[in-house]
Amino acid sequence: MIDVNNETDAVVEEIEFAELATFVLREMHVADGAELAILFVDEPTMEQLHIQWMDEPGPTDVLSFPMDELRPGTPEEPTPAGLLGDIVVCPSVAARQAKVAGHAADEEMLLLTTHGILHLLGYDHVEPEEEKEMFALQRRLLLTFLASRA
Repeated sequence: MIDVNNETDAVVEEIEFAELATFVLREMHVADGAELAILFVDEPTMEQLHIQWMDEPGPTDVLSFPMDELRPGTPEEPTPAGLLGDIVVCPSVAARQAKVAGHAADEEMLLLTTHGILHLLGYDHVEPEEEKEMFALQRRLLLTFLASRA
């Protein structure tokens, strides 16, 4: 089950984010019964979470809160259903980043959501090899999703 909630004034196509999450989880061979929440918040809320959980000032773009530490499965052995976790996205931070990157804010939020799901599945980008793997996978998943919708 994927739950998407927008607590901001930003326009967020909640159905599109649920469809993206469903696509990514299927591609990563996570059972359909896995639970994921995607929450869109304003900058003060994001800053509060960023300080509380990361001990870093200022709002950030996305935070991931894994629950059952589910990991990607395989076609033969999908990840069992469980509580994957929560992703929190800040649309206003995403909009600023999108402007710098030269694309639309909704594209940035889709990228951040994909990024957050990969963090929930245990991917990280601390080491250069981890970063290369995670960002290549993130790019492939997002581009494939967007192409399937065209």
